[in-house]
Amino acid sequence: KVMSCNRGEISIRFARAGTELGMKTVAVYSKEDRHSLHRYKADQAFLIGRFQSPIGAYLDIDDIIRVAVEAGVDAIHPGYGLL
Repeated sequence: KVMSCNRGEISIRFARAGTELGMKTVAVYSKEDRHSLHRYKADQAFLIGRFQSPIGAYLDIDDIIRVAVEAGVDAIHPGYGLL
């Protein structure tokens, strides 16, 4: 199981590639991105940075690691330009 720590098109491409390789995918999203397409393209999606700004949510390493552990993620892709 792999997790993308990005949003938008990068995360959509990540989910598609994971699916094509037979991997389960996990996405993270900020409260402002709760309706974003990348959330729905992954097999699972988790809210991060609940009380932070949109950018702050994606930079909340502790929350990202918490989600990864709880979801049983084997690998984390840091995304493009955030982590």
